[in-house]
Amino acid sequence: MVAGAVGVINGKRCKRPSADARAEKSSLMSTALEIIGASEMTDKSAIDYFTEVGSVEAVNARTGTDTSPRLAEIMTSLVKHLHAFTKEVEITQDEWNAAIDFFTRTGHMCDEYRQEFILLSDVVGLSMLVDAINSRRPEGATENTVMGPFHLEGAPEYEMGANITLQGKGETCTFAGSVRDTQGNAIDGAKIDVWSDSEDGYYDVQQPDIQPLYNNRGVFRTGADGIYHFKGQKPVSYPIPDDGPVGQLLGHLGRHPNRPAHMHYIVSAPGFQTIVTHTFVDDDQYLTSDAVFGVKESLISTFEENPAGDTKFHAPFDFVLTAEKTA
Repeated sequence: MVAGAVGVINGKRCKRPSADARAEKSSLMSTALEIIGASEMTDKSAIDYFTEVGSVEAVNARTGTDTSPRLAEIMTSLVKHLHAFTKEVEITQDEWNAAIDFFTRTGHMCDEYRQEFILLSDVVGLSMLVDAINSRRPEGATENTVMGPFHLEGAPEYEMGANITLQGKGETCTFAGSVRDTQGNAIDGAKIDVWSDSEDGYYDVQQPDIQPLYNNRGVFRTGADGIYHFKGQKPVSYPIPDDGPVGQLLGHLGRHPNRPAHMHYIVSAPGFQTIVTHTFVDDDQYLTSDAVFGVKESLISTFEENPAGDTKFHAPFDFVLTAEKTA
């Protein structure tokens, strides 16, 4: 019978499959046989089975040879320490489930104004540790501290001496000082980005229906003398946002969520390392127990009574910038 001819099967007339169809079927059968053969030839003794003892080696062995060296270094170490931690405390299945739920809820709390993961990093001291490693400076240079989750880009730039408080009834304060290099030379054109809370302990973005946007925020630039000064409110201590999973964690640990009163600064200038820091009110009750470990002795500022001035307090602080590192 020729290809495509009509035949009889079980008493019924049927058309024989074409040559192309038969060839395709034959190819599929050959492929299936090859797969079966390959499976039978697999050397099972070479499989790196996952075990409790060999968990680290099993996972890290899967990293590809073309992986970025830095990524490979980080992930290899992360797997090593994460598995060691899990074995040390013997995490239960229920605890693992609770951890997954915690991280999921932490992600759900994040939006354009709030970063719950930064808050988590802050309260376990990770933010401060990363900053300490990456901002080692010579003695006498201004130290960094955590930036916190409430910085906003686009704050208005003011003339030197302006008042950054758009609304509020807090205690008025003049913030003043200089920006210099480590040799004591004034830095011309340094950008000083500042922000602080209100008298109620909230940032503007936390109270969009109460405070105007950019309340207690502003940007200033130094002149040739390196001097800065502006008016605002004396900061007050406040709790970090504790209505989410990070706040609940602090409660379970028996820790309070409070931060000592502080003014935020980002000070930058071409050719110099950028400073991200605070100045802390010197008599605050939470200086010894900051929820995010941000206090450093060199950053505690004296808030002086200012009877002869036009604000109730005067807070002097000088910034010392370090030259950028050269390759």
